[in-house]
Amino acid sequence: MDNKAIAIVTEYVKSHLDVTDGNIDFGVYTVWKCKALQNWKYLLSTTLFDGMYYELTYNGDKHEWYLDAYKKFENKVITE
Repeated sequence: MDNKAIAIVTEYVKSHLDVTDGNIDFGVYTVWKCKALQNWKYLLSTTLFDGMYYELTYNGDKHEWYLDAYKKFENKVITE
């Protein structure tokens, strides 16, 4: 399951890179994962400095993967 999740994000990132930059070497790594019954949830990122992270959900009933891509704009501390 882990290798499939990494492969999905790798292919997604490759398909969204700027082709004028040529071949860019990057890695994909798992930040967090969880399994509940037959379903899996992954949070993944890459070694690229683009601020992107990816949420993958595997629906074990339907044998389908769902991919959400996010860009981090800010990390802000809010005190009480």
